Amino acid sequence: MMGNEMMEWSCTINGSDVQLTVPATERLVTILRDRLQLTGTKIACEIGRCGACMVLLNDEPVNSCLLMAYQCDHQQIVTIEGLAPSNDDELHPIQQAFIDEGGFQCGYCTPGMILTTKTLLDAHPEPSLEQIEKALCGNLCRCTGYGGIIRAVQQAACTKAAKPLQE
Repeated sequence: MMGNEMMEWSCTINGSDVQLTVPATERLVTILRDRLQLTGTKIACEIGRCGACMVLLNDEPVNSCLLMAYQCDHQQIVTIEGLAPSNDDELHPIQQAFIDEGGFQCGYCTPGMILTTKTLLDAHPEPSLEQIEKALCGNLCRCTGYGGIIRAVQQAACTKAAKPLQE
C-alpha cells in the first residue's frame, strides 16, 4: 500500500462491526478519534513512547499512533469506551480501582494505563510488583508518582478484575 490509496476498512471495535473507506496509511488513532468519535484514545507523543493512545488489538496492548489502517484491517479492537460492561451505569472493576486508589490526576494517561492493566491481569491475575512495573513501562504519567496507579492495579487484581469483557 502506498500513499493515500483508499481502502475498504473493516474491524470489530468494542464489539461492533465497523466499515469505513479510509486512506490505507491513515493512523488508527485518527480513525478512532476523528472518524468514530472514540476520544478516550488520547494523542500525545505520536511516536509510540507514552501509551496515551493505547488500545487492545486482538487482546494485546498497542499504540494506535503507530498503526496504519491497512495493518489492523479485519482485526478486533477494544478502546477504553469498550471496556465497561454494556450497562452505562457500571464501570469495569479496573476503572473503579483507579478511582478508588487515586490512580490518576489529570487523567490523560489513564485510558492507556487501564487497558494495559486489563492485559496484565488477563495474563497474571495476581501480579507481583515487578510484573506490574514491567507491564506499565510503556505508559507514561507526568502527574502522579505512580503510587496510586500501582495500588489501583493491585486492588483490581484483588477484585478479580481480569474477568473477560462483557459481550
